[in-house]
Amino acid sequence: MSSDGFHVHGPHDHELEHATQGGGHRADGEHGSGMINQIAMVTAIIATIGAIFSYMGGATQANAGLYKNNAAIKKTEASNQWNYFQAKSTKQSLAEVSSDLSPADKKEYYQTKVDRYEKEKTDIKAAADKLEADAVQWDKLSDEQMHQHHRWAQATTVLQIAIAMAAIALLTKKKWLEYVMFGVAGIGLAVGVLAMMHI
Repeated sequence: MSSDGFHVHGPHDHELEHATQGGGHRADGEHGSGMINQIAMVTAIIATIGAIFSYMGGATQANAGLYKNNAAIKKTEASNQWNYFQAKSTKQSLAEVSSDLSPADKKEYYQTKVDRYEKEKTDIKAAADKLEADAVQWDKLSDEQMHQHHRWAQATTVLQIAIAMAAIALLTKKKWLEYVMFGVAGIGLAVGVLAMMHI
C-alpha cells in the first residue's frame, strides 16, 4: 500500500480475498472452498445417518439376544412338560399292570386311574407342543433380528468408509474422490433401506 492510499495486490492477496468472499478458485481451476463446504455438509449428514444406523444395529442385536433368551426359556418349559408327561406315562403303565394283576373288584379302580392319566397326558402333550412351537417362533424372531442387525452393521460400515473417503478427498482436493465418496455413501444408504425393509 502506498502513502496516497493506492493498493497493490499480489497474487496471494487476490486469492485470499476471493476465498474469504466465497469464491475459493484454486490455481488448477477447481472451486476449493465450494468443494470443502459441500464435502463437509455431506459428511455431517452421512455421520448423522450413520449414528442412526448404528443405534438401530445395536437395538436389533439386543432384541435378537432377548428373543433367543425367550426361546431358551420356552424350550426349558417344554422339556419340563415332557418330563411331566413321562412321569404320567410311568404312572399309567403301573396302573395298567396293577389292573391286570389285581382281583376283579379292584380292576375298575385301576382302570379309572389309567383313564385319568391318559387324559392328563393329552393335556400335558398339548401344553408341551405349544411351548415348543413358541420356542421355534422366538428362535425365528431372533434370527430375523440378527439378520437385520447385520444389515445395519453393513450400512454403518459403508457410511464410515464414505466418511473416510470424504477426508481423503478433502486432503487431496481430488474431485473424482468426492464422486467416489458420494457413490459409497449411496451404497450405504441403500443397504440401510434393505435393513429397514427387513431384506
